[in-house]
Amino acid sequence: MTRPKLGLRGVRIERSGRAILAVDALDVFPGEVLAVVGPNGAGKSTLVNVLAMLERPSAGEVLFDGEAVRGGLLAYRRRMAVVFQEALLLNGTVESNVGSGLALRGVPHAEREVRVRRSLARFGIEALARRSAQTLSGGEAQRTSLARALALEPEVLLLDEPFASLDEPARQGLIDDLDRALVDTGTTAVVVTHDRSEALRLGDRVAVLIEGRLRQVGPAAEVFAAPADEEVAAFLGVETIVPGMVRTLEEGLAVVEVGAGGHVEAASVLPAGSDVLVCLRPEDIVVGPAATQAAATSARNRLSAVVRRVVNAGPQVRVELDAGFPLVALITKQSLEELALAEGSPVVASFKATAVHLIPHHAQRGGPSG
Repeated sequence: MTRPKLGLRGVRIERSGRAILAVDALDVFPGEVLAVVGPNGAGKSTLVNVLAMLERPSAGEVLFDGEAVRGGLLAYRRRMAVVFQEALLLNGTVESNVGSGLALRGVPHAEREVRVRRSLARFGIEALARRSAQTLSGGEAQRTSLARALALEPEVLLLDEPFASLDEPARQGLIDDLDRALVDTGTTAVVVTHDRSEALRLGDRVAVLIEGRLRQVGPAAEVFAAPADEEVAAFLGVETIVPGMVRTLEEGLAVVEVGAGGHVEAASVLPAGSDVLVCLRPEDIVVGPAATQAAATSARNRLSAVVRRVVNAGPQVRVELDAGFPLVALITKQSLEELALAEGSPVVASFKATAVHLIPHHAQRGGPSG
C-alpha cells in the first residue's frame, strides 16, 4: 500500500478554550490533489496552517513521509510551498519574484534561470518578466505567486483559497493552468476552497470540512454523487432534501414514501422500513407541461407539481415546486419562456431513479467542541 506523503493524526486546535479544528485522521498520497471544501468558518485555513506547521496543534501530529514532524521545522517547510489568497509579492520584477524562493534556498544562478523561465511559461507570464510586481492585476499577481511556488519544485503544494479574489475569466484560466501544471509535474497538492466547482475541477479526492470536522473524504465524483449526511449534501449543492421512508425494496429499486402519501423510486440498497432523507440536485429534475404527463420517458419518477416561485439564477432559472413536498429544479431561460411558467402553473417534474440519493436519517453530528 502506498505510504501517504502528508498526514494528520488526532490533530486538535483550540482557541479560547474551544476546539476549532478536530481531525482524527487525514492522508494525502503522493501525486494526488486533495481538495478540501467547506463553508466559511469551517476551519479550512487553520487546516492549511497546521499542514504547513505555521501553527502548532494543541494535540496530535503532522506526518511527512510517515514520520511525525517535530524539530527541524525550517527543513520541513522547505519541502513544501504555500500559496495564499493574496499573492504577497515582493518589490521588484515578476521574474525576481518567481526566483526569490530559489535564491533564498541557494539554488545556483544557472539552474535558477532555467526554473524561473519554465515556471513563467507554465503560467503564461513570460511577457511580464520585466514588469514591476506592483503594477500587476489580481490575476497576473496570483499567476506570479503560483509560478514562484512551482519553481521551487516542492514535494507538497498547499493552496489556501488561491482564486477567491479573482474575477471569473481570470479564475477559470488560472484553474486550467494550475491543473495542467499539477498533472505535468506530478506535484502532491492540497487545495482549500469554498467553491464546489474548483474542488471538482482540481481534486482527485475531496474532503468536506464542516465546523472543524472532516465529514466525508473520498473520490471527488463519489463525494458529490453520494453525500454522507444532510449538511454535506446541502453544502455540495443538493437543494431538495426531504424526509421519507423506504416502503419496499426489490432488485435495487426502492419505493420511498415522501410528503403526504406521495412516493419516489430510487436506486438503493437500504431495506424497507428505513427512515431516509431523499436528496435531489436541481439540475437532475426536468420540468415539463402537465399535458405531457403520460408521455413515454426513461425517468421512473414523474410527479404532478405546481410552480411556487421562479427566480433568475444567472444563465439559468431556479424553479421552486410543490410536488406534495418541496422540490427545486434548474431550467434554462428558453425553457421558462417555452413553458410559460409562472406562480401557480401546473407542471410535471421528472427525474431518474438513479438521480435520487438516499441518506439514512439520523441525528446530525455536532461541531468539534466538547
